[in-house]
Amino acid sequence: ASAAWVAMVCGATAIMAGYLEPGIAEEIYGQKGVITCGVSAPTGKACRVEGGIEVSGRWQWGSGTTHADWILGGSLLVDEQDKPMLDENGQPCHLLPFFSKDQVTLLDNWDVIGLAGSGSNDFVVEDAFVPEGRWMHFGVDQPRMSGLYQFPLLGILGLGVGSVSLGLARHAIDELIEIAGGKIPASSRRTLAHRAYVQSAVAEAEVAYRSAKLFVKDSVERAYDKAIKGEKLLMADRAELRLAITNASRQSTHAVNLMYNAAGGTPVYNESPLSRIYRDAHVATQHIMVGPPTYELVGRVLLDMDVDDGAV
Repeated sequence: ASAAWVAMVCGATAIMAGYLEPGIAEEIYGQKGVITCGVSAPTGKACRVEGGIEVSGRWQWGSGTTHADWILGGSLLVDEQDKPMLDENGQPCHLLPFFSKDQVTLLDNWDVIGLAGSGSNDFVVEDAFVPEGRWMHFGVDQPRMSGLYQFPLLGILGLGVGSVSLGLARHAIDELIEIAGGKIPASSRRTLAHRAYVQSAVAEAEVAYRSAKLFVKDSVERAYDKAIKGEKLLMADRAELRLAITNASRQSTHAVNLMYNAAGGTPVYNESPLSRIYRDAHVATQHIMVGPPTYELVGRVLLDMDVDDGAV
């Protein structure tokens, strides 16, 4: 799952190419095999200097940074008094600047229970110069290209998170089926597969996985159909996408839990693939894109209440 997670983050970051001026996009993505990744959370600070901005900051969850050629770090634009500057919408200017890898210091602090292989270390930049245009103004800049690039940025990222979770659920179910077919519990002559509670758990996990996957597929297909036609995705469209993605993550983890519990003592050993799946799944669900607050956010949209457009 760690490899899938890193590929997901790097792939999602690449959609930024559609928001940059062609010359800047060519500078970053023009070479074959270029890898970009980053963190959009604005924990950095940027100030205006001649020819661009100067950025300092530290970011967590730097998945893919050990492999990347360019690394993005969300930053607030501040004035000379270190106060956030406001954009045309009256919101703090949230920039997404790209740093070359030699401007970034990686911290070896990814000591976690799951997705350990993702190397999602913290990273730091100090007084890094970013030339004019090598950033996106989040919530203000619009994509310069059509098709996939019309997809909401948060939707692309969230879709990746949910997809990794779905993959973990599928793997967990398959792993439990294999375990149940060969394991003979103590005080029994028949395999674990003959236990009624195991049969029920497998069925419940399968329906949780498949229904969640279909909800995602339906939401993505309808959103993508609008995007390739050049239609703007409405708040309701984006909210549904976020809901489907969050549901996928939560239901997938439910399926993993069912399989972990049904397997008895087998998955408590680190050598068991089901042990790693369980830990990876529970780390993936902690991502902000699929957290419990998403339900509140989508609920506000469904109830026709005020919602920050940039939050969906």
